[in-house]
Amino acid sequence: MEVQETRVQTDRVLTIPNILSMARLVGVPLFLWLILRPEFGGPQSDGWALLVLAFSGVSDYLDGKLARRWNQISSLGRLLDPAADRLYVLSTLVGLTWREILPIWLTGLLLARELVLLVMVGILRRHGYPPPQVNFLGKAATFNLMYAFPLLLLSDGSGWIASLAAIFGWAFAGWGTTLYWWAGVLYVVQVRRLVRADTMAD
Repeated sequence: MEVQETRVQTDRVLTIPNILSMARLVGVPLFLWLILRPEFGGPQSDGWALLVLAFSGVSDYLDGKLARRWNQISSLGRLLDPAADRLYVLSTLVGLTWREILPIWLTGLLLARELVLLVMVGILRRHGYPPPQVNFLGKAATFNLMYAFPLLLLSDGSGWIASLAAIFGWAFAGWGTTLYWWAGVLYVVQVRRLVRADTMAD
């Protein structure tokens, strides 16, 4: 089901929700640098990387909630929010796969879904349509993955905390991947309907 937003949009750029989304975007390269420092001879900074991920999760929740509550929904925000989500997913995939915490097949599965969505966006643009709006299923998938990734990073250690993190991390990863692809299939169906309707109108 697609998110239908009926509130008035604003053209303002410097709103609190947009600033939160911008901060999340700035955090993407910072997170990637922190998680990969040990691979290049630097000290382990997983604790700081987890804090950046935690900030991303909190700000992701707040920017949408505050935008609706304060009537600060904007066209820029509609672009920044999903862009930040995808960049965090991609950067985390790169970091955890490089660290051999995530298996390559799972990374490939998630990247394949992004490729499918990229193709769908190209088809929509060719027919004069904007990119599909974020739906509840896609948002739920992202939330599951954003829970899974820090837990899997935490599992890269020893002791009962690491063992417990691995159990819950893989559970969230499984749910998130399934929902991620389910949302992707719904996007494909949506695009097919729009293109078919466009073709019939011609």
